[in-house]
Amino acid sequence: MTQSFVRPSQWAIFAAILLAAGQPALGAEPNYDQVVANAKEYLLARGQAADGSYSAQAGPAVTGLVVTSLLRNGGSPDDPAISKSLKYVEGFVHDDGGIYAPDSKYQNYETCMAIMCFAEANRGGKYDKLLAGAEAFVKKLQWDADEGQDIASASYGGAGYGGHKRPDLSNTQFFLDALKSLDRGPEDEAVQKALVFVSRCQNLESEHNAFPFAAKVNDGGFYYTIAAGGTSQAGANDDGGLRSYASMTYAGLKSMIYAGVKPDDPRVKAAVAWLQKNYDLQSNPGMGDAGLFYYYHTFAKSLDAYGESTFTDAAGKAHDWRAELVAALAAKQKPDGSFINENARWMEGDANLVTGYALLALSYCKP
Repeated sequence: MTQSFVRPSQWAIFAAILLAAGQPALGAEPNYDQVVANAKEYLLARGQAADGSYSAQAGPAVTGLVVTSLLRNGGSPDDPAISKSLKYVEGFVHDDGGIYAPDSKYQNYETCMAIMCFAEANRGGKYDKLLAGAEAFVKKLQWDADEGQDIASASYGGAGYGGHKRPDLSNTQFFLDALKSLDRGPEDEAVQKALVFVSRCQNLESEHNAFPFAAKVNDGGFYYTIAAGGTSQAGANDDGGLRSYASMTYAGLKSMIYAGVKPDDPRVKAAVAWLQKNYDLQSNPGMGDAGLFYYYHTFAKSLDAYGESTFTDAAGKAHDWRAELVAALAAKQKPDGSFINENARWMEGDANLVTGYALLALSYCKP
């Protein structure tokens, strides 16, 4: 049996080729700056359409998300390409303050993506009026007394897609992200209403959640929605309990932090305990590879809000989560700088959206 090996001089050439292609050499630490630069280059040189849009068939939301990711990674609203994209999204502003495609059923989602985009781009108050109108619009969409929902309703406080006629935790976290980008904190009435809904999407029996789903699982994790009979994208148990999964559990944790819930609160402690048992960067625990890059973004933003540089799993192992996430993303980056999920569910076959998610995640991981 013969063995092949690479001579030192050959290794140097091989490593140089890998680095020239934007990939780290085997055994080397991922080059954070290079991963970011390659992703930005892909979006600006290959992903953007002539009108400044990204994946325009999906409405303005992907463009808003991508521009936010570019701005959070060193881009300027004065850069010609970014300025063109901002003008594109601005073209979707309606008289009611919302920022959405005509006849859209995703008005909350699209407007929240736009709020985060324009908040990141706001210089000298340029977008103050636009942002004020958009904030009022999404607050009006929130499920509360205006929609005939009192605090006893499972829908109370949430935000959702108009087409589904019920709120969900994903849209509610985007709603809270948008308000956070406007510096709205726990004192904001809409934030506290949202916390009511978020707490009820947790599998945890407590004074904040007396709905029957909590007792059926009661593991501290979160699922998609308590409303309209309840739904978990991870499925249900035989007794109807809604299974927890990681992307929603990170979304729930982040949302509670934004709403001022303290680390010693049972809701936060239970969510963290679930995440400690399910720490993973190769999958979206509970969902496999479905929504993986949405998960990476939510993971990064949530742990950044949690405020710890390391995250200790249930086995007692401390993880430098930022470094581990950078390594996981570097391993998945394509030679052209893009990212894509082979599981195309939830639009993750779209390289613009997925590369935007990756850049947003990386913005919370700068060494």
